[in-house]
Amino acid sequence: MDQQRKNDNDPRSNIVWHEARVSAADRAQCLRQCGCVLWLTGLSGCGKSTLARALEERLIRGGHAAYVLDGDNIRHGLNQGLGFSPEDRRENIRRIAHVSALFADAGLVTLTAFISPYRAERELARSLVPAGRFYEVWLDVPLEVCEARDPKKLYRKARRGEIADFTGISAPYEAPERPEIVINTASYDIEQSVDILMKRLEQDGILNPGQES
Repeated sequence: MDQQRKNDNDPRSNIVWHEARVSAADRAQCLRQCGCVLWLTGLSGCGKSTLARALEERLIRGGHAAYVLDGDNIRHGLNQGLGFSPEDRRENIRRIAHVSALFADAGLVTLTAFISPYRAERELARSLVPAGRFYEVWLDVPLEVCEARDPKKLYRKARRGEIADFTGISAPYEAPERPEIVINTASYDIEQSVDILMKRLEQDGILNPGQES
């Protein structure tokens, strides 16, 4: 009886998932693409946001629906109350993982640009997206290269102890073990990197599904 009363008082007990009347195939036919998530991960300064924006532009100019979920932008709104402790980082990624899955379900090529330092949170993001529709894209750029770039002067502040829990300096980065795509932006420029991602999306039938390449 006590357990039943507890369940009755839990607001979540009244929540029911409502299935859509529009299928993923319907959306793919309408949009000429399959919804997916390209999850860009890597150290600060490795080029995640720059590459995501460039790929988004290439896709849009090619007539495809795409959207970038950027780490800094998300923290201005949805996740503005979260800090950078390990617990807050996990919650930050948990929330955006669910948002990116919804975007992909809507049929968009969804591009995320987050450091996302922990494997477990990246695997959570993967688990929310249908098989074959999640791409872990590791921008495998050496720390010294990222630190030399330091576009936001964050490494400099971290080295002075002004930023706590900074990935690569005072907090860990757990490198992907089986990423779908690996790019070193120190070896490839932005256009070449976009070419790599576009080629993979075309080869996998994400863009223009059902058409001969």
